[in-house]
Parts: sequence; structure tokens; C-alpha cells
Amino acid sequence: MSDIAERERTLASRLRLAVVRLNRRLRAQSTDSKITLSQLSALSCLHKAGALTPGELAAREGVQPPSMTRVISALEDAGLVARRAHPTDGRQAIVELTEAGRARIDEEVSIRERWLDQQLADLTEEDRRVLFQAAEIIDRLAGR
Repeated sequence: MSDIAERERTLASRLRLAVVRLNRRLRAQSTDSKITLSQLSALSCLHKAGALTPGELAAREGVQPPSMTRVISALEDAGLVARRAHPTDGRQAIVELTEAGRARIDEEVSIRERWLDQQLADLTEEDRRVLFQAAEIIDRLAGR
């Protein structure tokens, strides 16, 4: 393997591990252990995308519809989402965040960003500049 190929493989490995570790640390800042990661992910998806059918939500989350049905039911029981009739398809429902669901996501984001702000404050200005550029590159890699 060439030096360039080895460096790229090492970079890919290091970047993957760094992103996974940071994601774990951010998730650990959650406000409530009663909500699962799958439920929180579904809430976040609805927050970003707006109201969706259960099938659309399942597709965006990469899970099977029966699994999403269970997630939606738990979130509905917790008062974080509501279902309403689909405007053009009587067989479908639309799932949307309730005010409590919106508040919950806003709170989660705020807690995680405060934690990250505290970590960033300990870095040098140069490190923060490099991370700013890295965030732009990672966004491009993620296909945003």
C-alpha cells in the first residue's frame, strides 16, 4: 500500500472514530433517560423536516415501518407528537411535533450546544479556526 493510500485509510479511521466518540459524548448530555435514542432521533427528524407520514419518517430514519409505529406510539403517549388525518389520503396519518415535542428538542439542542461550547472554550483560537473549517468539510462529506 502506498504512503498516500495508508494516510487516507488512517485519516478515514481516525475521523470515523472521532465523530463517533463526539456523537456519544453529545448524546450523553440528554435531559431525560426515559426517551430512547430512536425516539429522540425521530423527534429531531420531525423538527427538521416538519410533519411527515409514518412511512416517510421510517424511510428518513432508515427503519422498518412497524418499528417506527412503536416509536411514534411511545412519543404520542408522552405527548411529544400528535397524529392527524392526512389531507388527501384517508389511509394515511400525518405525524407532527406538539409544543411539548418542540420544547423537548429545543432543550436537548441547547444542553448539547452548551456542553460543546464549554469544550470549545478550552481550545486555542487556532484549534477553533481549524474545527470551523473541518465542520464545513464534514458537512460536505455528509451531503448536506
